[in-house]
Amino acid sequence: LEGFLQKQHYPYIRLNPLEAKLQMASMRRHKTDSSDAHELAKSHFKSDRQETYVQEDYFEQMRALGRYYDDLEKEIRHNYNRLHAFLQLSFPLFEKVFSKNSAMFLNIVQLYPHPACLHKLSREELGSQIKRATRKIISTQKAEEKAVLLIAAGKNSYSAIGPKDVRCEHLRHYAKRIVDLVNQKKDIIKQMVELSKERVDFQVLVSFPGIGETTAVRIIGELGDIRRFKNPKQINAYAGIDIQRHQSGKLQYQDRINKRGNRRLRKILYFMVMSMISLRAKTKNTIVDYYDQLKKQPQSKPHKVAVIACVNKFLKVAFHLIQHDVLYHYESAKAS
Repeated sequence: LEGFLQKQHYPYIRLNPLEAKLQMASMRRHKTDSSDAHELAKSHFKSDRQETYVQEDYFEQMRALGRYYDDLEKEIRHNYNRLHAFLQLSFPLFEKVFSKNSAMFLNIVQLYPHPACLHKLSREELGSQIKRATRKIISTQKAEEKAVLLIAAGKNSYSAIGPKDVRCEHLRHYAKRIVDLVNQKKDIIKQMVELSKERVDFQVLVSFPGIGETTAVRIIGELGDIRRFKNPKQINAYAGIDIQRHQSGKLQYQDRINKRGNRRLRKILYFMVMSMISLRAKTKNTIVDYYDQLKKQPQSKPHKVAVIACVNKFLKVAFHLIQHDVLYHYESAKAS
């Protein structure tokens, strides 16, 4: 229905289910499909509703690509869990030799899923295979050191399954599948960057220290057109970082963020601030300065509280810069 209305250029109002429920609330009412429809129709004459902002197709494509990226990440985690389970049966000490997030780990485990596969292999032969298993340039000495460690791990590992067990083949399959999924993730980011590189939103976001191309396009994918918001408070509500306050009589609960907004966007923004903080020694950033200020106050804020406050500040700054087509500059931001 929404696609039809957009294609025919009809104005329409799209209601959040929670908002509709609040507007339909009454002291007494029957809960049936027909009464719900009737109450919803009546609420339209009582409420002042804004016409739904229709975003460009670019933002719809970015969201679809971003959600597919998230699906691939979930599948990668699932495959890593299955790979780990089978590796514990066939070659328990393999993960002690290689970092499991490296391409070398995934390529070598496909070649040698069981200690028996290392039988009669010399240090030089195995070192040569290790060098070919990564795109990074490593010395022959470093590769042979890894080979010695892998041979020792093979000798010290007690396998619960044999080298011809079908689970060794499954292990190879999971490793290959993870490699393919990682490559797909990279292709998606390239596609998103290609779509975005000429746009103001993207250029403003990557001008922030600590925001790379991947983070920038993922923020755009989840946030959409920031110009549809009237003020930063609406963006906070959309991200779910607006304050939830509960007070009754003398009872006062601690303030918390609402978490009713877009959890994917909230997660991206949280790790974005963490990345900015980790780069504090190499870059100048008003967001990190604000974090340090919150931590140095007479009553120092807890880490997560300070990070969410930095997310709030970032959204305000980004909203202003994108609205006025201005790139981030440390001195200008500090002065304001």
